[in-house]
This record gives sequence, C-alpha cells and structure tokens, in this order.
Amino acid sequence: MNQLEERLADLFSGGELIRMIFSSKRKKSVEYNKVSIRPVEISGQVLFQAEYTFDKKVTHENLSCQAASALALQLIKEDFKQINAFTLAEDIQILASKPEKARITTKPATKGMPSLEHNKTKNYIIADGVPCDFLIRLGVMEESGKVIQKHYSKFRQINRYLEIVEDVFPYLPTGRVLKIIDFGCGKAYLTFALYYYLRIRKNRDVQIIGLDLKKDVIRFCRKIAEDLHYDGLEFLMGDIADYRSDQADMVVTLHACDTATDYALINAVSWNTKVILSVPCCQHELFSQIENDLHQPMLKYGILKDRLTEYLTDGLRGLKLEAAGYEVAMIEFTSLEHTARNIMIKAIKTGSPGSARAAKAQAEYEALRDFYQVEPTIERL
Repeated sequence: MNQLEERLADLFSGGELIRMIFSSKRKKSVEYNKVSIRPVEISGQVLFQAEYTFDKKVTHENLSCQAASALALQLIKEDFKQINAFTLAEDIQILASKPEKARITTKPATKGMPSLEHNKTKNYIIADGVPCDFLIRLGVMEESGKVIQKHYSKFRQINRYLEIVEDVFPYLPTGRVLKIIDFGCGKAYLTFALYYYLRIRKNRDVQIIGLDLKKDVIRFCRKIAEDLHYDGLEFLMGDIADYRSDQADMVVTLHACDTATDYALINAVSWNTKVILSVPCCQHELFSQIENDLHQPMLKYGILKDRLTEYLTDGLRGLKLEAAGYEVAMIEFTSLEHTARNIMIKAIKTGSPGSARAAKAQAEYEALRDFYQVEPTIERL
C-alpha cells in the first residue's frame, strides 16, 4: 500500500472525515464533472454517500467504509487529478497528476462536523409542526401540524417539489393571472401544494387546472378545494391527449403513463408554455421498436432493454424540447429509495426553434432516433 492509498484508508476509517471533493478531470470523456463523498447515518449505521455531479443531473449512492475508500482510490487514479478533503483535524489537498507521485499538503481545519442524519432536519418550505390546511385534509398532517410518520416520505416529496417550483418561479410571467395545467393530477397532493405555494405564499393570482380520468378522484379533489376556499383551483375529468387550451404559463405532468407524457409535452410546446415540469412513467413505447445491431447482444436481456428504452425515451424528449427552444435539465425528483420513477424533466423556454442551439438539438435527436430505429410519439412535436 503506497502513501496515497494509506492516506485515503485512514480518512475513511478515522471517523473525522467531513467531506471529500474530487475535481479537475483527467480527460474530457469522464462523464461527471465533480464527485463528493460524505459520511451519513442510515438506520443507525454510518455509511458514505457519493454524489456525482453531471452537466444536467446529480446522482447518489451509499457505500460502506471499505467501498468508499476503494471508490476514492479509483477516482483519483482514473478520473480526477485533485482531492480536497475536510476533516475535524485538518484540511487536506491531494494533487495527483501522476497518482504514483501524489503531492499531499495540509492546513488547519476550517469546517466542523455537520449532522450525519441522512434525513436530517431541513428548512422545508412547508414545515413539520406548523399546521397546513391542505396537508391536514389529505391526511398527511395531524391537526397540530405534526406530520404523520407513515406519510413522511410523501411530505418530503411535496417539499422537494416545492423546492423545484421555487427554482423556476422567477421564470414565470408577472403582472397577470398565472395559468397552470396539471395533467394526470391524481389525488392532487402536488396540485394543492402548487396552489398553496403560489397563491398563499407568493400571493400570485392563479388559475390552476388539475386534469384526471378518474371521476371519483376529481369529485374528491373538488370537495377539498371548495372546503378550503381555494379559489382559482379547478379539477376537470379528461384525457391529456384530447385536452384543448389556448395558453398555459406552466404545465405539470407527474407520472403520466407512457405516451401520455408525450402528449402533455406536445400540448405545452404548442401553447408556448414558459415552464414544464414532467416526471415520466412506464416508458413502454420504444420497447417493441428498438433495433440496433451493435447493442443487440445486450437487448436480448429484457430488464436491460427496458432500462435502455426508458432512458432513450426521456433523452429523445429532452432533445425535442431543446429543439423547440427550451433549456432542459434532467434532475432527481425523489430519492431512489422511495420510488424508481425519480427523474424529472425540467424545461424552461429561453430561446426559439430557429436558433443554432435548437438546430443542433434537432440534429442530435434525429441521429439518436435513427441509430436505434425508433419512431417515438414525441416526433410529432
């Protein structure tokens, strides 16, 4: 074991590591731009969470001490030239243009140890312990404002959603009523949350329409909106593909199945919608279409073919939106420990279909589509 390996092993086993950050890529082909590793406590066990930062997404994985140490060594040997490690005792910088000749420098510690709790207390937009009328009616909170334990994952999901809404809020038009359409709203936890944030927290005049196919669900949501006097919040029964409107400032589609997501995106673009938030679900359309000689040995495995077509579907959707003048990001909506359907397409209208950037995205879309020999519904966009 050389000096670098020994130092990394000590950092992960010593109990004093606060955070380790990898930067300065060795080559352009490295997919992620930065990786950080920090200790977390999950179910009473101390693990290490690796966070991978890509151009348009961030992913996480939890590792044992030994696995984290091995990952750190791999990253510095293959992907990055620099490590900055912050511990309780000292700050450490490792420069490793050549891993076998790493240069290690230290200085006095500049950071203290944060809480290791994986689900640590956060400054949620809707706080636990503060009564919130729609969460009480939906059974997420008690009358006192305390979140019911079995619904805590739903509470976190709602707040995560509102964090994303807060992020896109500056892009919404001002000086008039905001028109927002939520396709496939279901029991409307997030539709009510959106109304609460925009109307009650931000004091914006809104017209929010929740659309769903289930008559009993629409009746349930209408009753709550009426009882809470949520004026400007309306629930309608209808199909995404057939819904007609002349305009929308924001379109939301969460877990709309298969091509329903495509029809929602097509509608949103046709209305020149400023902000689109979409969490796709059940991307089956391309499973029976995909053909590729190079990947055929892999495609014979059903589960791998399913995963590939899922990512391909969303990748094509993202490129089509970029071609329509949107700035697109694929972000983690909820943790994988809560649901596998955790990728959100966040699109903000910032350009025009005639720009060079849009033309590049259209060319990339066509190349990817032809490479896999598919005809996705989003082609109609």
